[in-house]
Amino acid sequence: MLNKLFKKKPVSAYQAIGGEQGTRQLANRFYDIMESDPVAAELLALHPKPMDKLRQKFFEYLAGWLGGPPLYESQYGHPRLRARHLPFAVTEQMIEQWLYCFNKALNEVVSDGQVREAIRQPITQLARHMRNT
Repeated sequence: MLNKLFKKKPVSAYQAIGGEQGTRQLANRFYDIMESDPVAAELLALHPKPMDKLRQKFFEYLAGWLGGPPLYESQYGHPRLRARHLPFAVTEQMIEQWLYCFNKALNEVVSDGQVREAIRQPITQLARHMRNT
């Protein structure tokens, strides 16, 4: 009986990285890297400036995607990521630059290796799904 009482509840990735604070930090670090690392120069060039609204929308999307509150959906509806990205040439090169920024941010923000890998695999699949050229 005590084992059941003290058994850990399943934790979402959102909770595992620190909830709102950790998710916001991950989203912001992603854009910090995109804006400063020459590896992502072509990806950066596709984004409108200033990027404050993009940072916020990415945070809102990530919150729900990681198992937290559905902030993006409650404000904008279903993300329809592929449809939203169709106006842009999403090439393998753009995907690699996006993943470079995300993985670098993930490595810096999320200290638990198991949690990082649990996020890295599906986000990589999602990024690769965006390819349209």
